[in-house]
Amino acid sequence: MIWNALLLAMREIRRNVLRSFLTTLGIVIGVAAVIIMVTVGGGATVQVTQEIASLGSNLLIITPGQRMGMGQRSAAAAFSIADAEAIQRESSSIAAVAPSASGAATAVFGNENWNTRITGTTNRYLEVGNWTLAGGRAFTEGELRAGKAVCILGETVRKELFGGQDPVGQKVRLAKLSCQVIGLLQTKGQSTMGSDQDDLVLLPLRTFQRRIAGTQDIGVIMVSVEDGASTGKVAKDIGRLLRERRHVSALEDDNFSVTDMKEIARMLSGTTQVLTMLLGAVAAVSLLVGGIGIMNIMLVSVTERTREIGIRLAIGALEREVLTQFLVEAVVLSSLGGLVGILLALVGSVVLADFMDVPFVLDINIIVVAFIFSAAVGVVFGYFPARKAARLDPIEALRHE
Repeated sequence: MIWNALLLAMREIRRNVLRSFLTTLGIVIGVAAVIIMVTVGGGATVQVTQEIASLGSNLLIITPGQRMGMGQRSAAAAFSIADAEAIQRESSSIAAVAPSASGAATAVFGNENWNTRITGTTNRYLEVGNWTLAGGRAFTEGELRAGKAVCILGETVRKELFGGQDPVGQKVRLAKLSCQVIGLLQTKGQSTMGSDQDDLVLLPLRTFQRRIAGTQDIGVIMVSVEDGASTGKVAKDIGRLLRERRHVSALEDDNFSVTDMKEIARMLSGTTQVLTMLLGAVAAVSLLVGGIGIMNIMLVSVTERTREIGIRLAIGALEREVLTQFLVEAVVLSSLGGLVGILLALVGSVVLADFMDVPFVLDINIIVVAFIFSAAVGVVFGYFPARKAARLDPIEALRHE
């Protein structure tokens, strides 16, 4: 019976191809929209996670002052190199500590110049920040101790100043300092917040303090926690140590911040997932609209085929057979719309992911759910017209013009 109903449904669809296509259009759009939104949203979540991970493994970022919102911080004394050494010495489960101080300056080479960020730090900065060298070498211990005029360039600075040239061994001017390029950083691209991570120049910490900043201040201390250790526990230990070193009383708030990048990653991933679910839910409304369209067309079809239904009932067809025929027809329409929507969604997801520069992350579960939901729409919205057809009085149906 089901097979015969399926054949009859396909015959009716072929008989009114344009009407069938327009009927399923809402289902096509709904299924495609849901899959595209979830797929692109999943890619955005993966990208956020990858970009946070690229900032450093199990990373804690310690800065003076407290966040006040809108990028503002409360005033507080800067750290010292002794604070970074104390964290390395007295805190457990720490893989590396990288003190740093930063400032803006113009980098000049020949006739080219570029405004960039200069960071004075140690080789631990490369380890903590997951930086690798694309060329040249890192600082030597002698260069770090003596504060030599040497530097490592980010990819953006290299491109702006040197174009296609190899800058290793060349000299660039940073403010009033002339330094020799000894290395190049592997590119990282933009951060989650949209800033260019490759737009920087690294100097030995003492070189920056003596010849650029003119102070011994440390602006940021980056801490890499050992694998398997709790970053939350290490953050609390560091907080207690710094409160003691900075003479913060029990009644006072911290005059520093310890940011756990794992928490930031979880927060951002959670946010993108919620937005993805919200967009998917909005897109799913199209499926309901498509279902209403199917119900309307099926009701029209019942009216048009009243005599046919009357003949079938008069020669002995059962109500359940007529009900099955129209219900199968509605399910076939919605399922075909679901299949077309899936194909459209796969193409659209690839194109949109490439346009937005996010990974293409295909979740087979959402495809299965979308298809099942589209078929369910056919059952739900096709039942009322099918029941109406099955309950027609054969005599009245035969009289229908």
